[in-house]
Amino acid sequence: MTPAAVAVIRPAALRNNLQKVRAAAPGCPVLAVIKANAYGHGLVPVAHILESADAFAVARLEEAVQLREAGIRKRLVVLGGCITAGELRTAADLAIDVVVHAPEQLELLENAGAATPVWCWLKVDTGMARLGLPLPAVPAAISRLRQCRSVSGLTLMTHLASADEQDDPATTAQIANFAALLKGWDGDISIANSAAILQWPDTVGASQKLPCAGRNWVRPGIMLFGASPLRPHSAAALGLQPAMSFETRLISVKRVPRGQRVGYGGHWIAARDSVLGIAAAGYADGYPWHARSGTPVGVGKAFGSLVGRVSMDMISIDLTEVPGAAIGDRVVLWGDGPSVEDVAVAANTIPWTLMTGINRRVAVRLEAG
Repeated sequence: MTPAAVAVIRPAALRNNLQKVRAAAPGCPVLAVIKANAYGHGLVPVAHILESADAFAVARLEEAVQLREAGIRKRLVVLGGCITAGELRTAADLAIDVVVHAPEQLELLENAGAATPVWCWLKVDTGMARLGLPLPAVPAAISRLRQCRSVSGLTLMTHLASADEQDDPATTAQIANFAALLKGWDGDISIANSAAILQWPDTVGASQKLPCAGRNWVRPGIMLFGASPLRPHSAAALGLQPAMSFETRLISVKRVPRGQRVGYGGHWIAARDSVLGIAAAGYADGYPWHARSGTPVGVGKAFGSLVGRVSMDMISIDLTEVPGAAIGDRVVLWGDGPSVEDVAVAANTIPWTLMTGINRRVAVRLEAG
């Protein structure tokens, strides 16, 4: 049985994008962020494909456990850390690193004993105000963690809130705040996400603004999957390749007269005699309901355009300029063309949302290579 909608995952693109990370951050170990089911691309398959990464980061402990159960022996980091003694025991038993971002987690580690110590990544809030200890609390936290028998080692990390905006002074301030903590620090650090890797060279390796005696781990996420973290730069312009092609097929092709209302609410009206195609994918598959009429849709080797409202299981496409389109033809919702950025702009959202929103009923197929 041929699936209606499918996410085709491209190993060669994933490997290409990892190489772009290494080229942009030479000498830096790569902590590949594969949280949220590897941004919708498949957690375990992507871990196998990106086996040359130095470590993997996930958001939640259950994701790390899934990787261990699948035989992934690579170093794993849980970005959300642990909040219960049971979670901490699981992390220790499975040799999983944990992020420490709250005072309660410090206490948890101090009360855990030393049966199986864990490596900790101490997260510092340098200005994002999400997770992380405030700057004044960091020296004492470092001291406590170094004295803690349940801690085998320590890395300092922070997260940049506006690295995608090159002119935003907030990133410069965050770098300065983080650098102030590194005087006398001889361990590893981590600060650069995808956007920083590509346009904030002071955050990769050692620099005058960010002294680093240990290793500087970079944490690529979205760029690994072939989407640009930098507007208005396209992924192609950055040398990134789309790792997913979200596809379906035409299940209907018909002619509609000028003036015909199409779809729920009749929000699109044919301005001319038109050819209309119906493709078997909708918001229940992960195609954005908010995508507006005119959003490009790949049909064969040409482009049609979305018309009318997105339905649960299908979309309508203007095929008037796509001669020869027929039932069964391949439809590309995003991938090589249109790009996931194109669709995100048309839906007033971001590529992250689209990639991670792929529904479970969508088949996943690994491309050869």
